[in-house]
Amino acid sequence: TVRVEKPGALRFARSVGVEIERHRSGLSGAPAANHAFVSIGSNVEPEYYLPEAVRRLAQRCQLLAVSRAYESAPVGNDGGPSFVNGAVLLATDLAAEELKGRVLLEIEAALGRLRTADKNAPRTIDLDISLFNDQVLEIGSRHIPEPDILKHAHVAQPLADLAPHYRHPETAQSLLDIARSLPDQGLVHRPDLVFWPASQLWQPDRP
Repeated sequence: TVRVEKPGALRFARSVGVEIERHRSGLSGAPAANHAFVSIGSNVEPEYYLPEAVRRLAQRCQLLAVSRAYESAPVGNDGGPSFVNGAVLLATDLAAEELKGRVLLEIEAALGRLRTADKNAPRTIDLDISLFNDQVLEIGSRHIPEPDILKHAHVAQPLADLAPHYRHPETAQSLLDIARSLPDQGLVHRPDLVFWPASQLWQPDRP
């Protein structure tokens, strides 16, 4: 909101002025309020579902950065198909709970994610908020920052790709230091799988 006044511009008037109000949603190229680090994973046709999930995220939010793809053995499901994991950095005006409910869960459902009692069952797509700004939050049963950042390389390394010097809100460690401190757990870079072309990442409008 901007108000400009010119005192004494008219006889018998103390001041003349104009007030203009604009909202962020109506400004082309305006930066969104929140930065969300979203971890992505799949062990059912990951070559299709992961890029498709990123494409759908880019339709709903500003896609700022995308990690490399990493393959590793599934956690808690010995003998199951390998997982491919990554991460994306989004800019959004949605709060964390809104992003989860109105974007991530909707994309998971559209891509055939079936939730069962077995949390380690194979899945077409898994989308989770791992970090949100520098906040510490509880969304339902989930804690943000995601506790697995400090436990598993397949979570920490893709996040470190996005922002290596970002500091964990609870430990103050950089994501790069966290990733380097963890055993690689058989993590392998998949250069053949690109989630999103770098040339198509969102850029602010320039004059």
